[in-house]
Amino acid sequence: MKISILLPYKENFSPDYPGAVSLFVYETSRISKYRKDITIFGNTNYKKKFNLKYINIDIKKNLFTSQTKNYVSNFIEVEKNIKSSIIEVHNRPSYIHILNEKLKNRVLSLYFHNDPLSMDGSKTINQRKKLLKTCYKIIFNSAWSKKRFLEGLENKFVNSNKLLIFYQSAKKGQLSLVRKKKKLITFVGKLNRAKGYDIFAKSITKVLNKYSEWKAVVIGDEKREKIELKHKNSSVLGFRKHHEVLNIFKKTSITVACSRWEEPFGRTSLEASANGCAVIITNRGGLPETVTDAKIISDLSVKSLVKTISYLITNDNIRRKLQTLSIKNFYLTHKFVSNNIDKYREEKLLNDKYIYVKAKKRNLRILHVTNFNERLDGRLFFNTGRRINNGLIRLGHSVLGFSDRDIQKYYKSIKDFKGSKILNDKLKKTCYNYKPDIIITGHADLISKEQIQELKEDNPNTKFAQWFLDPLNKYGPDYERNKQRILDKIDVMDGTFLTTCPSALDFLPKENGAYYIPNPSDNSFETLNNFNRSCSVDVFFALSHGVHRGKLKVGKIDDRINFLNKLQNVTPDVKFDIYGINNVQPIWADHYFKTISNSKMGLNLSRGNAIKYYSSDRITQIVGNGLVCLIDEKTQYKDFFTDKEMVFYKDVNDLSEKIQKISRDENLRKSIARNGKKKYMKYFNSNIVAQYIIEKTLNLSSKNKYFWQKRD
Repeated sequence: MKISILLPYKENFSPDYPGAVSLFVYETSRISKYRKDITIFGNTNYKKKFNLKYINIDIKKNLFTSQTKNYVSNFIEVEKNIKSSIIEVHNRPSYIHILNEKLKNRVLSLYFHNDPLSMDGSKTINQRKKLLKTCYKIIFNSAWSKKRFLEGLENKFVNSNKLLIFYQSAKKGQLSLVRKKKKLITFVGKLNRAKGYDIFAKSITKVLNKYSEWKAVVIGDEKREKIELKHKNSSVLGFRKHHEVLNIFKKTSITVACSRWEEPFGRTSLEASANGCAVIITNRGGLPETVTDAKIISDLSVKSLVKTISYLITNDNIRRKLQTLSIKNFYLTHKFVSNNIDKYREEKLLNDKYIYVKAKKRNLRILHVTNFNERLDGRLFFNTGRRINNGLIRLGHSVLGFSDRDIQKYYKSIKDFKGSKILNDKLKKTCYNYKPDIIITGHADLISKEQIQELKEDNPNTKFAQWFLDPLNKYGPDYERNKQRILDKIDVMDGTFLTTCPSALDFLPKENGAYYIPNPSDNSFETLNNFNRSCSVDVFFALSHGVHRGKLKVGKIDDRINFLNKLQNVTPDVKFDIYGINNVQPIWADHYFKTISNSKMGLNLSRGNAIKYYSSDRITQIVGNGLVCLIDEKTQYKDFFTDKEMVFYKDVNDLSEKIQKISRDENLRKSIARNGKKKYMKYFNSNIVAQYIIEKTLNLSSKNKYFWQKRD
């Protein structure tokens, strides 16, 4: 994973007189979780640079091309080799247009630090529409700047998820600063009319004449405008290093930021507030967004400014209250803003040892058609459909759940006894309204192949995928039926995902588009850590046939019952907690989790003969909650886990011996359970499984293989 940040040409990325953009980039990058992955590009004349990974782009003068174009061109040549996952451009929309043309299929983000309508590349409506189409994200330093960008654009762009607001940040001072304040008033910024310096100069002269114990300090310069301020109690210091400015703020009682122009953001008022100054601002542009507690002037004039400053001078309690609240309520810290930036990056980047996805499409609309069991009152709230759903949502996608069996049960009637007609009609209408990029189906047997084909015709740009969890061993239960459920639709799917290794299934066509997925774990469901507790039950197991009824089917023959009875007979000194046999009904929902919370080991016993990589979702509930997972070695899960992470058995007798050994050795039990959960939750979690489904369905490439791919 690599992130390239491109600064404006001649932006000083140096602690010696840095620009506002450089300060923002430095302060948010140095504490970013992606710091090691970030490279900053700029053109800085100062020898001393901020202590981050930085590449200075040297420009040779050329009479025939602009220095700016040379700057961007040189960056492009370097970037071709770096191949960053995200390129973040600051305050130069014109750069985006060049990069999009020269670097195809790159993820580009644009940060605005000034008024978008004043900048080359975003002045016109068409330019801004093009930016919306080109950029992954467009980030503004205030709501005012965002509003300016949207001027003249259609309403559909207003709520675009591409548009974000990240305020600038500052270091928060201590409340003790308030006690150290001096009778000092400061003005920091360009000394021109746009910043209201002419009004400040006239006002502060009147104030200092009236309150002789007070002093004023001005920091800044302006060669083009000569506005004089001469008073025995005032000092005009010119430009100062950033740390010097902050030190003055720490001593300052009142800071004035009286801009005339619609300022996109005000760093002066932000830093003054963070250092406990009583801040006076105008209601221009984004200035009111910079502080939580301030005196705001709506009718800027010498009279109004003198009145406001005098009010704070003469009312000590109010001034000190403002100073205290400025620090107390300040939230735009470097950490806060940096974390928000990282969150946006995480939508695009998956930082995992085995996964790095360079997705070509973002913010997907995904219609997930499966049985969410809504009619069962939450009894199966932890089912696989919801796990995959969670993963898709956490990846930043819009996910609409369509519970086919719930809809069918609700709407079936005498005229439509199966409910299939209304089900198909509602699915078509949902697709028409939602316009999904991907339709993912899970055990959606009520949706026929013909219906899928019809949906594909109506939605030519939509991709289709199916996942399937049931056993597929030819000697196991429901084999023919389960096989046919897959084959019926496999040729109209862009991806088919099975919890059995496709190489073990001889019925699949050669060009099948079938992939293995593990049963996904989910940290919102697998919340127990049994390896941290003393448990009184040695082995837990529960049969679950009759899942939709909530009780066992009458007369159901299950070959696992013989195995379980034999296991208990040969393991007499071990406490079992078994449900679903011998007239003991299965357990569900929260009752299930409360029960397993007292168990050391969980038996992962599936129906039928073991087959490569197949397991029911029981495995996630066992290993994910910190129980030792007991699993048949014929599943070949040793391709993924060692004996230090799971317990593999050959037969009943072998399993019995291993159960007895672990039941007597608490340290061994806790170690295996802890190691197993750690690996399973890391490599087989719902986020990763969901990303894999998307990636294969859209035929996207990955830099690295997924953990299970390395073994398959």
